[in-house]
Amino acid sequence: MLRVASSLIGYEVEASDGHAGRVHDILFDDTTWRLRWLVIDTGGWLSGRRVLIHPSAIGPLDVVDSAFQVKLARQTILDAPGSLTDRPVSLQQEKSLYDYYDWDPAWGGSSYGQGTMVADLEPVMFFDRDTLRGAAGEGFHLDAGDPHLRSIAEVKGYHVHANDGDIGHVQDLLVDDASWLIRYVIVDTSNWWIGQHVLLSPFAVTHIEYPDQKIRIDTTKAKIRSSPPWKPETLVDAAYQAELNKYYDWES
Repeated sequence: MLRVASSLIGYEVEASDGHAGRVHDILFDDTTWRLRWLVIDTGGWLSGRRVLIHPSAIGPLDVVDSAFQVKLARQTILDAPGSLTDRPVSLQQEKSLYDYYDWDPAWGGSSYGQGTMVADLEPVMFFDRDTLRGAAGEGFHLDAGDPHLRSIAEVKGYHVHANDGDIGHVQDLLVDDASWLIRYVIVDTSNWWIGQHVLLSPFAVTHIEYPDQKIRIDTTKAKIRSSPPWKPETLVDAAYQAELNKYYDWES
């Protein structure tokens, strides 16, 4: 089912043997458009320490009680490598987490963009330093922040530009709670098309300009105006997604 990504921030996190904190932020990969980490504020039982939990550890989602079930024990989380979440998450930090939890860095299957697979992207992070520097260029460091890892909260409000002009700003993201892929960007077009919202697939995104807080998409304003209508209160069901993907010629 599709969920509004920012609505998951603040969800309680229930370990296999009790409460473990709440979701402070969500980090996603802007090449695969897949959620990579939940930033968990452990609250009272661990003095407010923040740790990272991989989506592969997430069990059932309790929407009624706004809670994530995670397939980890509290003590496992207690002993996890520390997370300096006030800084960019480093590749070395991610390696430590994958090793500690025995998680698969190739988790997830297919991703957006030119048939790229998650498995093609992530394992290179764990080669030796010389291999990494050769692939990424001189000056690359394992403790450097991953340039493709971004906060959900960060991209909200970014301006969205079509081929022929500004169409609005990012209001939120819709994420699939089974695959943890971001399926759509919710765009508020109120400055251009009063009272309207549109859904855009990550397939439409050509690049994100983080210094200028802009997302550029490969379509026109006229194409967007003629797209299947959508309202925030409307359920995004399979039929609507099929209609939208067919209209834009996006992959399903």
